[in-house]
Amino acid sequence: MTVLILTCEQDVTADMVVAELDGTGVPVVRLDPADLPGPVALSGEYVHGVFRGHLSVGGRLVSMNGLRSVWIRRPGVPASRVAEPSDWLTEESAQALYGMLRSTDARWMNHPDAARRARHKPWQLHLAQLSRLPVPATLITTFPQAARDFADRFPDLVVKPVSGAHPQEPPRAVPTSRVAPDADFAAVAYGPTLLQRRVAKRADIRLTCVGDRIHAARKAVDPDADPDEVDVRFATSDAPWRPADVPSRIASSVVTYLREAQLAYGAFDFAEDAEGMWWFLECNQSGQFGFIEIDSGQPIARTVADWLSAPTPPTPPANGTRAWLLEGH
Repeated sequence: MTVLILTCEQDVTADMVVAELDGTGVPVVRLDPADLPGPVALSGEYVHGVFRGHLSVGGRLVSMNGLRSVWIRRPGVPASRVAEPSDWLTEESAQALYGMLRSTDARWMNHPDAARRARHKPWQLHLAQLSRLPVPATLITTFPQAARDFADRFPDLVVKPVSGAHPQEPPRAVPTSRVAPDADFAAVAYGPTLLQRRVAKRADIRLTCVGDRIHAARKAVDPDADPDEVDVRFATSDAPWRPADVPSRIASSVVTYLREAQLAYGAFDFAEDAEGMWWFLECNQSGQFGFIEIDSGQPIARTVADWLSAPTPPTPPANGTRAWLLEGH
């Protein structure tokens, strides 16, 4: 049974997992949907009630029916490397590839439908609340007066994009920024704005959850750091990431979050305040972990490889879970 990894050519994080899989002898195929059609080819037939599909990657033919798992890591846009790219060809290629992969019994990390839903920041905040994760007071609005009222209630705020990275090519990360005390919120009317109570943090936490296995790392904030440096991605600190113990309540809530989100993998960002409370900031369903593993020594790539190479669980019968349990499985 083969592990399929969909990602771009330059992906060190995927390289780490491929090395782990190779080390245990698990067959693995890596491809970028941007190379379909071209270096990547596919074929699938639906005949007499049976689906048979194949992928050709670098001259290697792989049966889709023999896929153990599919890891959607950082895939390129289908058909974006053809001589004459078009929206039509991209849609045709995406429907063919992902539609056929959906026809298999492979496990997903993460399923495309769940991954698409999981990118929505407002939904993340709601799910975090339902999962009993502490969430800083947050407002998403296009009403300037609502923003002013929120700032009156919570005078120390940060502003961040609702969607994450700016959709340029390549995508550009937009930093979380501190809101000035005398900010004019008139511009809020021109686009949804996310305002959030600033957590006066003593550390940043990156928690990587794979299935029900958790690795957490902590990056201490210098007590003399500029309070306007609120985004760890752009901070000047060179403090390393170190392994961190996870409070039991946080661990339980994180597993609940992934289960409810139908995700197999999630990279959670928390801010740790002076009292040791971990405040949920976001969950990136395809977040990087290579830099965390390098600093902390935590075997995250090994954990991902273990999940991808685990046997595919049997499919429950069509008449539902109750019959499945009654049969003694």
